Amino acid sequence: MLSYQHAYHAGCRADVHKHAALAALLARLTEKPKPLSYMETHAGRGRYDLHAPEALKTGEAKQGIEAALKAKAIPAEHPYMRAIAGCRARHGGAAYPGSPEIARLTLRLEDQIHLMELHPQEHEALKRAVHADNVHVHNRDGFEGVLALSPPQPRRGLVFIDPSYEIKAEYDAAVDFVRKLHRKWPEAVILLWYPVLDAGLHAGLAEKLDAAALPKYLRREIAFPNPPERGMRGSGLVLVNEPFGAAADLDAAEAYATRAS
Repeated sequence: MLSYQHAYHAGCRADVHKHAALAALLARLTEKPKPLSYMETHAGRGRYDLHAPEALKTGEAKQGIEAALKAKAIPAEHPYMRAIAGCRARHGGAAYPGSPEIARLTLRLEDQIHLMELHPQEHEALKRAVHADNVHVHNRDGFEGVLALSPPQPRRGLVFIDPSYEIKAEYDAAVDFVRKLHRKWPEAVILLWYPVLDAGLHAGLAEKLDAAALPKYLRREIAFPNPPERGMRGSGLVLVNEPFGAAADLDAAEAYATRAS
């Protein structure tokens, strides 16, 4: 959705959940010397200021990453923490790395990064925030763009899917995209995030993906402690082609997100 801007939600508990998992998966994939490709369908602006008016308006980072850091819930050596530290060393103590910045800080120069962002302002901000010789920023629909580039070179890689889910159709679109992507690029590690809301629209997405018989498939869903009366009550992750040991990474991400409150 072109109306959605993640600046209002940066650093929330869902971000802790998905970004901790993503950083750990990327670090795990770099343990092998072969280069890889990383792609995102909905990249956002790449980096956020938690003291910006948008973030302060919702206060979601206070219950999310700020609470996790205050409680020292995440080990300093975790790839997610290393990305946060690297981002703040360069951009100040209120900076928060979105998934593109986490990828840039975690991956190697020989790895290729393809970021899709359709929103014009977010796309311009993304180009300014995350630039390197191995980073390719695309102003196009994320599902269309990733499918068009798949399978990429290098063929080994990971795709992160993080739509806004502001309209009901995005749930079915995400399911269809995962199926199409797996058919076109069977080796890809696929990480899909979805919100758990009172409306329950995530249940259909979960049921359809559970029934899709995807290889090395994991789905995890957590409920946030003390959720708001209205809004996101939890967070879900789907992983396809689970790398060896990745289940432990998801366990850890769940613990970090539920301890952030």
